Amino acid sequence: MAGSDMARDLQVKETSSDPSLWTVDFRLFFTARTTSLLGDAMLPVAITAAVIRAGYGVSGVGYALAALVAPFAALIIFGGVMSDRFGARRLMVVSDTARLCSQVVLALLFLLGTPRLWQILVLLALVGAGSALFQPGVASITPRIAQDVQKANGTLRISESVTAVIGPSLAGLLLAVSSPATVVALDALTYGVSGACLLLLRSVPMGPAARDGNSSFRADLVEGWREFRARTWLWSVIVVFMLWQLAGAGPTMTLGNSTLVTNYGASTFGLVMSSLGAGSVLGGIVAIRLRPRHPLRAGALSMILWAFMPLGVALGLPAPLIAACYGVSGVGMAFWIVMFHTSVQTHIPQDVLGRVHAYDAAGSLVMKPVGQAVAGPLAVVTGTVPLLCLSASTALVACALLLTIPAVRGLKRVEG
Repeated sequence: MAGSDMARDLQVKETSSDPSLWTVDFRLFFTARTTSLLGDAMLPVAITAAVIRAGYGVSGVGYALAALVAPFAALIIFGGVMSDRFGARRLMVVSDTARLCSQVVLALLFLLGTPRLWQILVLLALVGAGSALFQPGVASITPRIAQDVQKANGTLRISESVTAVIGPSLAGLLLAVSSPATVVALDALTYGVSGACLLLLRSVPMGPAARDGNSSFRADLVEGWREFRARTWLWSVIVVFMLWQLAGAGPTMTLGNSTLVTNYGASTFGLVMSSLGAGSVLGGIVAIRLRPRHPLRAGALSMILWAFMPLGVALGLPAPLIAACYGVSGVGMAFWIVMFHTSVQTHIPQDVLGRVHAYDAAGSLVMKPVGQAVAGPLAVVTGTVPLLCLSASTALVACALLLTIPAVRGLKRVEG
């Protein structure tokens, strides 16, 4: 009996330590991914504070956040094809270099005075374009550096959740003791660390992997679009989310964030965003444990919780209650994301998954910068509170629309 207990203990110890996962290359890639995500999480907080302090107001924040997101949505499809053609690691290093240089220049402009709004927008657009080149490589490199791909992806997902919690809070705390320019400069260093780690990888070549056939760039794009369009449940979700991004998420990010910074302070804004990240972690845990037969149906219902985010700000609740609203919203949004991504990954053939994912990612985001950009000017005419209430209502409408589409409502979970 004692011998069997010892054997079980040894087995658990071997599983928990798992030396095969934490190879030198995986540690480098994990560090690169984590630092890059930390920079992504810190940047919106720093930019919101910097633009408001520069005197460009809510409209300026909307334009800045739109400039950051729009190139990513527009270029990620091409980034997916380019990653296959020119090498994922090469494009990720180029991306980190471009983002590092762009943010260093932006930090210098803020340090030297008040930059023009168009300068801020151009530099943020370059950062967004760099992200579009970086993101497709994450899925491509992971299977090449880890024997247990599922465990590697789980580890990277935990990293993403943790940085979502730490990043905004860290940016908020730094803003309380330093200038936005300093935070932008420190944020730029995260991309430098990421690029250096990727350069040190040895098991993944800089160039592209061997490709079968001689398909053209255009043919690859067309094939991905054909697979995307052939699935009613997929493109229907994207159409609904275009509406939600336009009238829901876009205005909430612009008006909600600006209101929090203006009325509650940058530190409170960072802590509220950290609550959103903590809710996302909880939502991910719930999504791991719950396995609904109809994942998109369950995910659509969870979107109701997102409405608490704009409502909390619109009602002018105390900061702790707004943080709680953001946390609840994070639970609902994370659960939906897991349900949707799982559906895509299990229903789309592996050989076209990357391109189809690029199309759904682009479609999901394309209207967000529009919503961010128009929110400020519209708020001047209609007021901030009515627009935030409209954003909350849009989440409920999106949920109802998803549930009325048979292909979405009836999509079943794929076992295994």
